[in-house]
Amino acid sequence: MSDQSSVSDPDGITGKLCNWAYNLELSQVPQAQQTRAKHIILDGLACGIVGAHLPWSETAAKAIFELEPSGTCSIIGWERKTSALTAALLNSTFIQGFELDDWHSKAPLHSASLILPALFAAIEHVRTTAPDSSPISGQSLLLATIVGFETGPRIGLGLGGVDMLSRGWHSGAVFGGPAAALGVSKLLALSPRQMEWALGTACTQAGGLMSAQFESMAKRMQHGFASRNGLTAALLSRASYSGIERVLERSYGGFLSTFTQGAKASPPYNADAVSAGLGERWEIDSIRIKPYAAMATLHAPIDCIRLLQEEQGELLKDVKRMKSVRIEMGEAAFKHGGWEVEKKPLEATGAQMNAMYAVAVQLVDGELLPSSYKPGMLERDILYDLIDKTNCVHREEFNGSFKTRIRIDFEGGEEAVATVEAPRGVSPEIANEEIVEKWMGLVGELIDEKRREQIQRTVLTMEECGHVELEQLIGNLGKAAACALD
Repeated sequence: MSDQSSVSDPDGITGKLCNWAYNLELSQVPQAQQTRAKHIILDGLACGIVGAHLPWSETAAKAIFELEPSGTCSIIGWERKTSALTAALLNSTFIQGFELDDWHSKAPLHSASLILPALFAAIEHVRTTAPDSSPISGQSLLLATIVGFETGPRIGLGLGGVDMLSRGWHSGAVFGGPAAALGVSKLLALSPRQMEWALGTACTQAGGLMSAQFESMAKRMQHGFASRNGLTAALLSRASYSGIERVLERSYGGFLSTFTQGAKASPPYNADAVSAGLGERWEIDSIRIKPYAAMATLHAPIDCIRLLQEEQGELLKDVKRMKSVRIEMGEAAFKHGGWEVEKKPLEATGAQMNAMYAVAVQLVDGELLPSSYKPGMLERDILYDLIDKTNCVHREEFNGSFKTRIRIDFEGGEEAVATVEAPRGVSPEIANEEIVEKWMGLVGELIDEKRREQIQRTVLTMEECGHVELEQLIGNLGKAAACALD
């Protein structure tokens, strides 16, 4: 049997990443990043509670409950327990369920939906299957979360970041599994070699097509596949089931070399980006919080309209006189959100991924809310009249940035033009205090006040909590929640 203590190649990027994760202590993480990580966790839990009983979430849950026996791991908002792998899958699906969750602005993925479900399932699984193991503390959970938050974007940067989206991959579903695997490995105190195996087993399960965005419910679940796969990989490694070694850097069948086939860059991947600045540069700083229930690249077009509504409010109210709407975007935003609406009305998934729909709703309603995606709201003729007048255009000079420009021409000759360099959430970022406000606003009508306060307090003081408080946190998440669309 292979040595289970040391990585196979400490000088390779896989070995460097695993050794860093193994040796990292919470005291080495700056306080600002610790605090931000706790607020990202709170945001993710809010999204999970919102997503638990959306129509497509209920469809997924009921179908999977028929396949799976009851188990020991909690399902957010359902008062039901399943196996660890199913809990990771469904809880991630709920967090990703309404396009409200975090995103990384350089290497697109949704970190909370990947890391938290895998970690919470691991905690409950180990507690019941290995009751004599050391209890997991809040410090351990926070540190493991940070390891996961750092790992996913770094591997994504090695793959070219947003280029993955441009080539049709659902980027977070591709490089999210290794992030979940390393986070769970840290939580369970696996050795560096076991961490390397977990990465290898997670990487070989990777996949996810961005064509899921147009109409499928499955788009909501693709990060869930990655979270579940990462948990599977870590639990297999814990049992000494070996995985691929040096998986990131191998030239034949390696993760970076294989998933960058067809990339425009030369060289196609950047292995050094995975380990550069470990412990010095924190990718947590580029995890963004969403102010709108829409795919991230739609936020700049929404902000363009908001700016015009502030500056030329009376003109913008006259939507029936709008002759044309032109949305100019960079490549990733154009391919991801600038597609033509062929099927009307849009399904909720497609509506949350389409720039023309987001702009139309902002123009008609003056705001984009969860209720904007209810069936009756999705079917309004006034929206599709505007969409028929709207054109998305790829501007090469906007590539690699969030820059977006919108021009609206009116019958009578008036025009309105706005340019946004970066959306709200990137510049300015959403402050920690605003995340708390978002949390309270999202869950205030879905769970009772006492439970909301207990979850918030535990998350924001996580480093002070013991295993009892963590069990109470998971228990509170598993209690019933109302439907966000009722």
